[in-house]
Amino acid sequence: MKFEELGLNKNILQVISKMGYTEPTQIQEKSIPAILEGKDVIGESATGSGKTFAFAVGILEKVKPKAGVQALVLTPTRELAEQVREAISLLTRELKVMSIYGGVSMGDQIHNLKTSEVVVATPGRLLDHLNRRTMNLNQIKILVLDEVDRMFDMGFIDDINEIIRLCPKERQTLFFSATISGRIKSLTAKYMHHPIVVSAASDVDPTKLKQVYYDVSRNMKMGLLYHLLSKEDTGLVMVFCNSRRTADFVETNLNANGIKATAIHGGFSQNKRTKTMEMFHSAKFNVLVCTDVAARGLHIDNVSHVYNYEIPNDARDYKHRIGRTARAGNDGKVVNFLCDFDYQNFSKVQSEYRQFKIEKVEVPEVPNIKIVKVEREDRGFNRNSPRGRFGGNRSGGSRFGNRSSSGSRFGGNRSERPPQRRSGGESQRRY
Repeated sequence: MKFEELGLNKNILQVISKMGYTEPTQIQEKSIPAILEGKDVIGESATGSGKTFAFAVGILEKVKPKAGVQALVLTPTRELAEQVREAISLLTRELKVMSIYGGVSMGDQIHNLKTSEVVVATPGRLLDHLNRRTMNLNQIKILVLDEVDRMFDMGFIDDINEIIRLCPKERQTLFFSATISGRIKSLTAKYMHHPIVVSAASDVDPTKLKQVYYDVSRNMKMGLLYHLLSKEDTGLVMVFCNSRRTADFVETNLNANGIKATAIHGGFSQNKRTKTMEMFHSAKFNVLVCTDVAARGLHIDNVSHVYNYEIPNDARDYKHRIGRTARAGNDGKVVNFLCDFDYQNFSKVQSEYRQFKIEKVEVPEVPNIKIVKVEREDRGFNRNSPRGRFGGNRSGGSRFGNRSSSGSRFGGNRSERPPQRRSGGESQRRY
């Protein structure tokens, strides 16, 4: 299918042509016709599949210049809010698109609200504006919730309910999420009118994805990670951790041992987070250490390896993590580190995704490396930020999907069970 067959107007088609896109992604093909018809839509699709473009064209069809804020997009993180704002802005010169999130001046946002038609916001800062009466939602024609499942995970449900209740009942509502859970279904029942449900297959090619795990003691994880990164031929690497503290520990010790890495998580101040992603975008680092909250919405091409330094508590996050590699026909590898703290979570992954083949591999001889203790106070935390409100990441990758029709855009046996939890545990700290 070509973009011309989706019913897009000539102006948007011209922009798409100049940007080099030739064919819609699966989620675009399935959702855009319903969106243009004005229907409520629930879209399930992975990060990087082109969801933003799908709801952006709906916004451009409904919103009129110089008529106040008429479109609202809610995102779980400030970096994703900025990324979505940039993506929508690329499609239009007539509309002013602004982002609203915490950690920056309220005054500048208040000023820009006076002339904007489209707002992309995190729930917390948006409520701050609504409570101060520096904006209202009386003219909202189209409401979009992007990464809905992550907003639930971050505890935004009360904020979301309050925001939606302040929007006009006569509006178009679009929900986009990597996974559609029962929690999301309860929200759609309350706020959507006969929604159309569309789903796009994962763009990860399972035939090109290799998954392995190492069973190691807790105090060997850092040495093993260093050994694999220094010995194996890797491209762009993402290392996932379950906590901010562990992410800081991993980043600091990789750099201390000569491997250039940078971390991103919700504990950084806005300036530090922006600087971190600018350095990563400029290719000064090829190892990104991150938490799940920070990584949601991140679209980076050509990730060759995903390392799970810790196995996530929620099995769904495992699927999101591994979806970062083996895209567009490229090979990818997922490497899991398991210690006694990870066995239960890994069993959840195996139970949830029986089709995954995750092979156990022998632990190589791990060298002794320099270990640096990380003090949380020295890591640029914004202690005034509400816990869990912000986070996320911005990348230089496109939010519209692939540029050409080449390669895959979508995007086994149950493995050997790991050994059971050892009794007594170990005295070493959990890193």
